[in-house]
Amino acid sequence: MAVKLAVPDPSSLQPVEGVELGFAAAGIRKAGRDDLMLIRLAPGARVAGVFTQNSFAAAPVQVCRRHLSSGSAIRALVVNAGNANCGTGDAGVAAAERSCDAVAALLGCRREEVLPFSTGVILEPLPVERIETALPACVKTLSKNAWGEAAAAIMTTDTVPKAVSVVVTIGGKSVAVTGIAKGVGMLSPNMATMLAYIATDAAVAPALLSQLVRDVADASFNRVTVDGDTSTNDSFVLIATGASGSPEINSQANPEYAVLRSAIESVAVRLAQSIARDGEGATKFIEIQIEGGATVEESLSVARSIANSPLIKTAFFASDPNLGRLLMAIGNAGIARLDVSRVNVWLGDVLVVERGGRAATYREEDGARIMKPEEITVRVDLGRGVVRSVVWTCDFSYDYVKINAEYRT
Repeated sequence: MAVKLAVPDPSSLQPVEGVELGFAAAGIRKAGRDDLMLIRLAPGARVAGVFTQNSFAAAPVQVCRRHLSSGSAIRALVVNAGNANCGTGDAGVAAAERSCDAVAALLGCRREEVLPFSTGVILEPLPVERIETALPACVKTLSKNAWGEAAAAIMTTDTVPKAVSVVVTIGGKSVAVTGIAKGVGMLSPNMATMLAYIATDAAVAPALLSQLVRDVADASFNRVTVDGDTSTNDSFVLIATGASGSPEINSQANPEYAVLRSAIESVAVRLAQSIARDGEGATKFIEIQIEGGATVEESLSVARSIANSPLIKTAFFASDPNLGRLLMAIGNAGIARLDVSRVNVWLGDVLVVERGGRAATYREEDGARIMKPEEITVRVDLGRGVVRSVVWTCDFSYDYVKINAEYRT
């Protein structure tokens, strides 16, 4: 079960003017459950995205990149769960394009104005005919209030839908920012997450939106890891419809930019943390805080070395204070000329390592006590500078192995 993560209250999910969402059961993931999601965008909406850096990028990722780079105005997104359409060659690309054709025919737009996304099993042909059959039902359910249903429709092994909203004031206008995401395993993103979609009815210049989606990804989805594996389908899309009537933001120097970025980033961070809380088989949510780094890159390298260590993750599951594993992970991060005599480590409020060795005040019973709760913080001071970074992760339980061993059965 997810760690302190509840199904979103539908009343908390704010509609975004210019965005409608639909959902349907296509029979791809499991019979009788929604596994197809459609987003229709009003004319004038602007869209930017970042995608996986995995060399085996799935067919829909390839098509999305091509459609976005064409300069076409994006009018719709279509997402299926249960099949990744990856490792499927030219036939997979053709299937992704065919799903775009089906959406375009129903919504009265062009193929290039549709972005396709898939998540699920790799190396299986996409049953695109099931998507074509279910799309009319998606169109019938299109609503600006269907964020919760849309979040549920894109789930695979997720146990809880992930959706977050905030409202801010920009230029005297009320502006909504609402996002959904899915992802619980094969998740250690590079420039993206599993699948995430955030929309706002603020107006943002295209070039600035493209920079904003990268910056927000780096501050949120790129800080979460479940198992250290980067998916072939990772995608994060940011939509700005401009339908709120607020003035366009076209520069980071605009005072309203900081307000909007803060709102979007807060939604993205909460979604990213939700992914870690719902990691496959997770029983604990863990925040890794690194301070005293010389650069962001080395701070994140240490945080990820800790967060991705199976030895550390299994120790957290067992509440076993075998904390020498933390030193192992810090030392394995590849930090050049790291002076270990300057390194301090805390587990919660307990000083575990002081100046590179076991703290004189540390008692193993204190470590065991701190490791029992569902939420745990690890803090490391590298003693090299002033940079601070954070990464979110979860433990490894027996269920992680079970879920992934039985994923296709």
